[in-house]
Amino acid sequence: MSVWLQRRPAAAPAGRVFCIPQAGSGTTVFDNWPAERAGVEFLPVELPGRLSRFTEAPPDTLEDLAAAMIDGLEPYLRVPFAFFGHCWSAILAYEVTRRLERAGHEPARLFVSSEVPPQAGPAGRMLDMDADELAAEVAATVRDIGRKPHPELVDLYVRILRSDIELRRNYQAPEPIRLSCPITVFGWRDDPEYPPGSLAGWAECGNATFIQLPGRHNEFNAAPADLIDTILAGVRERLLGREPRPEGNHR
Repeated sequence: MSVWLQRRPAAAPAGRVFCIPQAGSGTTVFDNWPAERAGVEFLPVELPGRLSRFTEAPPDTLEDLAAAMIDGLEPYLRVPFAFFGHCWSAILAYEVTRRLERAGHEPARLFVSSEVPPQAGPAGRMLDMDADELAAEVAATVRDIGRKPHPELVDLYVRILRSDIELRRNYQAPEPIRLSCPITVFGWRDDPEYPPGSLAGWAECGNATFIQLPGRHNEFNAAPADLIDTILAGVRERLLGREPRPEGNHR
């Protein structure tokens, strides 16, 4: 099994969604997500430097990280597949999707949440945070998934978070930026850092659908039904050959 995956993939699923944790986090942020729904499996992606891969140094650039991820996931792209990325990892999911399209693969869809588009970034309050502020962010994320922050682990993930922030800071949006596959963009009503207007530029990156769901910035941790159902519908569009009718409120 690939070191990029938290669990062994199914032998013959109808489709796959690769779920990439946000900056400074590991696959535990997807512990509440289903392993499978209606034949489509949800596979959390384990990134270098965290959890089972904590001894590995992260790549020097986000582009290198995307290329390495593609190499690790390539055997599992034989069925309709999509990527989900939240905040920082939305940009990584975009870069992976873009590279796969250039290599002749056809992703079913890209799902992004709470992140400005690649051509508008980097953005976000964490860019200017000091170590103590970043530690508070890591601790809050740990609490959001129902766990108690451990000081040594918080210190470890602050180092990872800083590395992730630098990868994003140094990433430059490619030209052209537009994807062939459709994009679903999620915003969260109680996430003041990423209001709907800040997400609008994703329309320049492809055929984008915008959906606003109730909840805070990290609400995706809880796997709300509207989020999971919308992702499932987007993947099954490829399987059924028709436009999905996802749950949620569209703009």
